[in-house]
Amino acid sequence: MLYQLMKLPIITLVVSSMLAQPASLAFAQVKPDANSRASQQQSEPGSPSQQMPEVSIGAGDLLEVSVLGAQDFTKQIRVSSTGDISLPLIGAIRVGGLSTTAAEQLVAKRLVEGGFFSDPQVSIFEKEYATQGVSVLGEVLKPGIYPLLGRRSVFDAISAAGGTTPRAGNEITITHRDSPNKPETVALSYASAGSKAGVNAQVMPGDTVVVSKAGIVYVVGDVAKPGGFVMENSTMTVLQAVAMAQGANQTAALNGAKLIRKVENKPQEIAIPLKEILAAKSPDLSLQPEDIVFVPNSAGKSAARRGLEAVLQTATGLAIYRR
Repeated sequence: MLYQLMKLPIITLVVSSMLAQPASLAFAQVKPDANSRASQQQSEPGSPSQQMPEVSIGAGDLLEVSVLGAQDFTKQIRVSSTGDISLPLIGAIRVGGLSTTAAEQLVAKRLVEGGFFSDPQVSIFEKEYATQGVSVLGEVLKPGIYPLLGRRSVFDAISAAGGTTPRAGNEITITHRDSPNKPETVALSYASAGSKAGVNAQVMPGDTVVVSKAGIVYVVGDVAKPGGFVMENSTMTVLQAVAMAQGANQTAALNGAKLIRKVENKPQEIAIPLKEILAAKSPDLSLQPEDIVFVPNSAGKSAARRGLEAVLQTATGLAIYRR
C-alpha cells in the first residue's frame, strides 16, 4: 500500500506536465514536417517526386472535385473535349493538360477571387481516365489495349503484350495522349542488361506504344545455318549475311549465288559474285530489308535452277536470328 502511494505523485506529475504543455506544441512533435520532407525528396536523386511526375488531366476524364467543409461543392464532373469543367459558383474552368495539383490551385484561386471562400482547401481526384489502358502495337506477340493504370514503364507495357516478336526492331515509338503531335522514340536493346532509356521510359493511360519492325535478310540454300537474320542498325552486307549463316558448305556453287530482291512488289534476281567477295577480289554488296541470298548446291544443276517461288517459300519458313 505504501509502495502504491509513492508511485501516485510521480504519475500525477507526468500527467500535469502533459496538460500544461500547449496543444500546438504537442501536435508539432508527432506531426511530420511536410516542408522538410518535400525538400528532402527534391534533393535526393531518383526520389519518387522526380521520377513520377503527376498525370495530366485529359479530355473525357472523370474528376471528383471537393472543398473541405463544403459538402454541397463536391461534384463528379467529366472533362469536356475542350478540356473544360463546370463548377458551382465559378462556372467553366479549363483544367485539360494540367496536373491535379495545378488544377486544385486554379480552382482555389477562382473561389478566392469570387469572394466565395477565404482559404479553400480544394481536392481533385482522377476517378476515371478516358482511356483506361495503354495501346501496344507493332512487333509484339499480343497487340492490343492493356489496362496499365497510373504511370508505368515501356517494359511493363511490352510485357503485358507478351513481349516482342523475333522480327522486332531496336526502336519504340511512344505517342503520349497529352502531346499526340510529339511522339517520343526510345531505343530497345536485346542485350541481357537491357536499354535503360527504353526500359525506363514512362507511359500513361491513353498512350500508344509501337514496337518497330526490324529489317531482316534471309540466307537460304547450301549454307550451314539457313535462316533470317536481323539487320542491326539497318545495315548488313552479303559477306555479313553469309557469315551469320555460318558460311557456305563445301558443296556450294559460289559462282551461282543470287540475290532475290523485291522491286515494286515483284521479285528480281541479281547475280552475286560470292566466290570473289569471299576472296576479297570483289567489293561486298549492301543488302536491304527482306533481301534473300540464295547459295545453290553444285551437286545438281536442278538446285541452281530453283524457281523464285520455291526460294521465297523457303525463306518465309525460316527461323529468325539476331547477332
